[in-house]
Amino acid sequence: MKYNFDEIIDRRNSDCLKYDFAVERGKPEDVLPLWVADMDFRTAPGIIERAVADARFGIYGYTESKDDYFQAIAAWYENYFDWKVEKKWLVKTPGIVFAIGIAIQALTKEGDAVMIQQPVYYPFSEVIKDNNRTLVNNALVLKDGHYEIDFEDFEEKIIQNNVKIFVLCSPHNPVGRVWTVDELRRMGEICLKHDVKVISDEIHSDFVYEGRKHYVFTTVDSAFEDISIICTAPSKTFNLAGLQVSNIFIPNVQMRKAFLRQMSAVGYSQVNMIGLHACRAAYETGREWLEELKIYLKGNLDYARAYLEENLPQIKLIEPEGTYLIWLDCRALELPEEKLEHLIVHEAKLWLDSGAIFGEVGEGFERINIACPRAVLKEALERLHRAVSELK
Repeated sequence: MKYNFDEIIDRRNSDCLKYDFAVERGKPEDVLPLWVADMDFRTAPGIIERAVADARFGIYGYTESKDDYFQAIAAWYENYFDWKVEKKWLVKTPGIVFAIGIAIQALTKEGDAVMIQQPVYYPFSEVIKDNNRTLVNNALVLKDGHYEIDFEDFEEKIIQNNVKIFVLCSPHNPVGRVWTVDELRRMGEICLKHDVKVISDEIHSDFVYEGRKHYVFTTVDSAFEDISIICTAPSKTFNLAGLQVSNIFIPNVQMRKAFLRQMSAVGYSQVNMIGLHACRAAYETGREWLEELKIYLKGNLDYARAYLEENLPQIKLIEPEGTYLIWLDCRALELPEEKLEHLIVHEAKLWLDSGAIFGEVGEGFERINIACPRAVLKEALERLHRAVSELK
């Protein structure tokens, strides 16, 4: 490979959330962290070069994007997802969770119902509850090691609760589903039928394993454009989360105006300069780096699968179709949630994401971020193996 993803980079003492805040978050100082979804790899060289140039320039004033920024994004999504976007649809925000919060504030009122599909990325439930909206859960169903949508429950929950917004996670974090065209169409048609707006978080769209294809929600049926907010960002793909830039596409003019009014109401305007330039550089120069990264991540997934099968058969990998996050079924250990967490944190000395934070249906599961050098993943799995082997 041209890029060395095996290199172990010491991120400690860099104010890194993943490595430097274990004690503050109630974990032992010596835990090995594979929790938050950023990567332990340096980003693509073209992005680094642009960020260094910006830093050396020495003036960090108010910054806005021009047409070349939009063209870089538009070319990426047309080339790799067959999605043609219009410039007027684009709204830039510092993050997707921020955008979901703005959309909820703009399109609903307190007490209105917002539906999600747990076990799902836990900030979804937090932003719903913190905005005093009613959380409705169309729980995903685990069948033979594969998660499915209960469509009957999906529609019933919408009707019974008068749901106003459905937050779709596509690809799904943490269970790794890459939704099929039929699944997306069926969800969209139900939402159209009942006038439910769809916020589609597609931040993991660049990470799909062989044999699967990610479809942007609105490409399934152009009618979905009228009810949809499509949330994208370079942050997961190119490890840019700390630069806080996301690209939100809102085709419906009234929804877009409401979203922009709410953005204005909270006092937010331009995203940061280095984030803007890094995003453009990512989409213009980062493809080769990304393709090698995906090969490396597939190797990590293969390694984790083989290790679990050989050494930890009690723990089942839910085979991911996308993302660099793997979802482990630990229920065969027959440990209550508190004891499972103690095993992971204090015996294995690992900092993972407990499945319980993704909703009650996640209890007994753990989420692991495999976007790290293979030696780190190997150490993590060996720690887990030792801890499980010592169970009495």
